[in-house]
Amino acid sequence: MHAAARHLVFHGAIVLLFGLLLGAPYAKAIKREAAAHIVNSWRVAHLSLPIGATLMFATAAVLSSLSAPAWLLWLIAIALIVSAYGFCVSTPLAAISGQRGLSSDGVVGLGRLVYLGNMVGALASIVAAVALLGAAFVSL
Repeated sequence: MHAAARHLVFHGAIVLLFGLLLGAPYAKAIKREAAAHIVNSWRVAHLSLPIGATLMFATAAVLSSLSAPAWLLWLIAIALIVSAYGFCVSTPLAAISGQRGLSSDGVVGLGRLVYLGNMVGALASIVAAVALLGAAFVSL
């Protein structure tokens, strides 16, 4: 297994555990009958982070099959890791702050961190997808 793939598996395991642990505040929000948007934010955090970790595991399994340069495999891994941690910051903070983080207009405090985490996560995801497409293409 390529070293970049091993890093994806390691960080994917961290993100998976973190996402699963966010089930506790999700359950608390349901039990205390929090506002629907808060419950939904905890649901997004609890479900989306394990999905991101699964993507990291799947990509790790594929990396060794690609005949792309090592720097491109590392770019894929690093971009996915950065993306996952960006969402690890933004999704629970969105639930805590009640902010969605979809715009930076008029947002202060934790809302700015939610927005920043979302933007880092989204941009890094796009970089990873483009790099993975490139690696798949050169491996044909």
